[in-house]
Amino acid sequence: MKYRLKVAGIERDLPLCPIGENLYIGAFVLFGDVELTEKCAKALYEKAPEHDVMITAESKGIPLVHAMCSLSGKNRYVLARKSIKLYMKDVVACETQSITTSAKQTLYIDGEDAAFMHGKRVLIVDDVISTGGSLESLENLVRLAGGEIVGKMTILAEGDATTRDDIIYLEKLPLFDGNGNPI
Repeated sequence: MKYRLKVAGIERDLPLCPIGENLYIGAFVLFGDVELTEKCAKALYEKAPEHDVMITAESKGIPLVHAMCSLSGKNRYVLARKSIKLYMKDVVACETQSITTSAKQTLYIDGEDAAFMHGKRVLIVDDVISTGGSLESLENLVRLAGGEIVGKMTILAEGDATTRDDIIYLEKLPLFDGNGNPI
């Protein structure tokens, strides 16, 4: 089963993947799709509020925030990692639960990145927001670092996220029943 999505002027067929009994999501993956990534980044960046730095969570938000930074002329963004890397010092951490991940996860930022965000206007960027679990963790990381959240942006709002008024998004992505029908 597939769902035909039109976003940023282009169309893609998203495979439907089960996440529960009679509940499916459309798998939206930027990895490897340069055209989709660049067009979505441009369309999203045109809606971006004034900001000093962007942050995203590992991993599917990485190509998006990279492309948006290229458009902005800024040479640095912050990446919240799913594990602590050897180079990371004075780590700031926050737990999250995502619709696409079965177990709780923790997101981490390096102390240097936290210091970089301190006192700055921070734009949170992600590819899809659904339950808001990852978004909440990113918000908490920004606050712990002393940054000011000026916007929360995503390509697609899914499920409950479509009714939120605190995120900027390009398109809605429905949830699906076991027959592939939008719910």
